[in-house]
Amino acid sequence: MPIITNIEDLRVLHQKRTPKMFYDYADSGSWTESTYRANESDFQKIKLRQRVAVNMQNRTTKTTMVGQEVAMPVALAPTGLTGMQYPDGEILAAQAAEKFGVPFCLSTMSICSIEDVAERTTKPFWFQLYVMKDRGFIERLIERAKAAKCSALVLTLDLQILGQRHKDIKNGLSAPPKLTIPNIINMMTKPRWCMGMLQTPRRTFRNIVGHATGVGNMSSLSSWTAEQFDPGLNWGDVEWIKKHWDGKLIIKGILDPEDARAAVGSGADAIVVSNHGGRQLDGAMSSIQALPPIVDAVGNDIEVWMDGGIRSGQDVLKAWALGARGTMIGRSFLYGLGAMGGPGVTKCLEIIHKELDLTMAFTGHRDIHNVTNDILVPGTY
Repeated sequence: MPIITNIEDLRVLHQKRTPKMFYDYADSGSWTESTYRANESDFQKIKLRQRVAVNMQNRTTKTTMVGQEVAMPVALAPTGLTGMQYPDGEILAAQAAEKFGVPFCLSTMSICSIEDVAERTTKPFWFQLYVMKDRGFIERLIERAKAAKCSALVLTLDLQILGQRHKDIKNGLSAPPKLTIPNIINMMTKPRWCMGMLQTPRRTFRNIVGHATGVGNMSSLSSWTAEQFDPGLNWGDVEWIKKHWDGKLIIKGILDPEDARAAVGSGADAIVVSNHGGRQLDGAMSSIQALPPIVDAVGNDIEVWMDGGIRSGQDVLKAWALGARGTMIGRSFLYGLGAMGGPGVTKCLEIIHKELDLTMAFTGHRDIHNVTNDILVPGTY
C-alpha cells in the first residue's frame, strides 16, 4: 500500500483500481472541461496570510449545518453511480461519514437505495432529489426518504437537461457496464473491483428500478431516464416539493445572485453554490468565484454553502473565509472510495480535517467561527 498523504494520492489509486468508464464518469466535466478545471485552479489563486506568535492551542473546527452538529463544515455531496466506483459504495461512504461526524447525502441516481443505506446506518442522512416529469414517482420518493428518517432534502436545480460529457459517450457508460470487448479487457485489469461486484446484488439504480412505473430492468430504465428529467422545472415546483417534504430543504445548483434571492423566497433553509462539478454549463463561473457575490446578496437571510473543486482542507477554509457556512465534497471522497472503499473515505476526511485544522492555526485562529476574509491576501480573491 502506498503512503497516502493528500487527496491526489487517493485519486491516483482510484484511477488504477476502478474501471475506466466509472473513473472517467467521476473525474470529468462537460464539453471542454474548462469550468471543471477552473473549480480547482481558482482555489489555488487565493493566497493565505500566515500569522505568528498567536495562541494555537485548543483548536476546534466544529460547527453546524442546517442545525446539525458537524465535526467540520463539510458534507459528502450526492454523487450518482457511487456504488459503481466501489461495490456498495453509498453504504460504505455513509458509514464513514457517520463515524467521522459529517453529513452524507444520497443521490437519486445511486446504486444502493434509500432503504439499503438506512438499514446499514444508525443516524439520519440526507437525500438528494432530481425532479422527474412523473410527479407520482417523486411523491413516492419523498415518502420513502421520510420513512428512512432522512433529516434533509437536497433539491438539485441545475440538471433539468443533461450536459454533454464526451468521455461518458465514448466509454458507453452504463450500470452495470455493457460487456463490450474494450470494457471486458479493462475490467480484467481491475480484479478487486470485479470480485466485489460479483458479491453484491447492488448493480443498478435501486431507487428507481422496481419503484418507477414501467421500470423493471435496465433496458426500461435507460429509456425512462432519457424522457424523465423535467426541462419545465420552475420555482412553483420547488414550492410543491417543499409542501410535500415539510422538513429541512437545501437547494443545490445556485450560481447567480438573482437565483439565490429566489431560493430565499422559496423558504429553503440553505443553498449550495455549485456548477455541478463543471458537468453542466461549460464556461460557467467556478463555484469559488461565484460565492462572494451570492453571500453579499443573501448571506444574512439563508445559510450559504458551496461545492466544486475542493481538494484540501485549505480549500474548505478559503470557502469559509469568503462566507460559505458549509461545503460539500464529491470527487474527493469518490477518490478515496474508489481507492480503498470505506477506509478510503475515512482517509479523505482525515486528510481534509487535518489540513483545515493546521491551516486555521497557521492563519492565527483557534475557532473556525472566528475566521473571516482577513486570513486571505487582498487582491487574490
